[in-house]
Amino acid sequence: MSDTIERVKCLIIGSGPAGYTAAIYAARANMSPVLYQGTQPGGQLTTTNEVENFPGYPQGITGPEMMMELQAQAQRFEADIRDGWITKVDFSGDVHKVWVNDEKEIHCDTVIISTGASAKYLGLESEQKYLKLGGGVSACAVCDGFFYRNQEVVIVGAGDSACEEAHYLSKLCKKVTMLVRRDEFRASKIMAERVANTENIEILFNTETDEVIGDGQVVTAVRVYNNKTNEKHEIPATGFFVAIGHKPNTDIFKDYLDLDETGYIINKPGTAKTNVPGVFVSGDAADHVYRQAITAAGTGCMAALDAERYLAAKEATVEASAAV
Repeated sequence: MSDTIERVKCLIIGSGPAGYTAAIYAARANMSPVLYQGTQPGGQLTTTNEVENFPGYPQGITGPEMMMELQAQAQRFEADIRDGWITKVDFSGDVHKVWVNDEKEIHCDTVIISTGASAKYLGLESEQKYLKLGGGVSACAVCDGFFYRNQEVVIVGAGDSACEEAHYLSKLCKKVTMLVRRDEFRASKIMAERVANTENIEILFNTETDEVIGDGQVVTAVRVYNNKTNEKHEIPATGFFVAIGHKPNTDIFKDYLDLDETGYIINKPGTAKTNVPGVFVSGDAADHVYRQAITAAGTGCMAALDAERYLAAKEATVEASAAV
């Protein structure tokens, strides 16, 4: 082995609730974890102004503050938190190889993947402006819907997830306007019927977003247009929810790990194990159902425990072989 190659017992790829929780558990188990934070240290929660549904914070906390606290907790137990991102992997052999920033090579006994998923947005300049300001643009109704109680909101999307989020918002908001690009839903019939039969949900078919309008700090309306007639009009709203899907950040693993049709890593039910022994997954890189900070943290715990047990079993096998 070259002197330039580092050997690591437990490498964690990605931060956020899953990665930091895995680091906490792995560090407390004396696994000397090394965590690379990735291109977005702290993950998606760093774009969330208020987090009120994570246990232990009765007054709520901002997403960035929570991630700083989780990182500090991991570092308290001497987890090695590093800047940089993993750009290439090779899981074809007994030693798991990864490359950092296309340069540094690391050989790992275990790997925990916590790369998450990125919400898809429309890409409008005004949408991104208010998303970064935390002023009314969101990709998670369950996370942020509470802040729009008794207000009017707009949601974009036509699939099952969009219907679920619209229905969830309808229980909190005065009115929910749903923008569907085509003349029908992509969602299952039962989900489409659920939103259609909800009194305070208005569905606008053949309708797309032209611009998110605000006062420079918060959203005040959404300008839309009918893609059949090109007619435009404004919808008063304080919240703009985008529910057009997520993209898991798993492209570099596709040659080695089993992925589903949308790119989520397939784990063995009830575990964090992947199809490659010694490689584990946690958080939104595998979870396309819940996508919550608390569930991500739970799977981070699972991944670290599974990795610890894998190493213990491997060491026991080596010891047994040496004793023969």
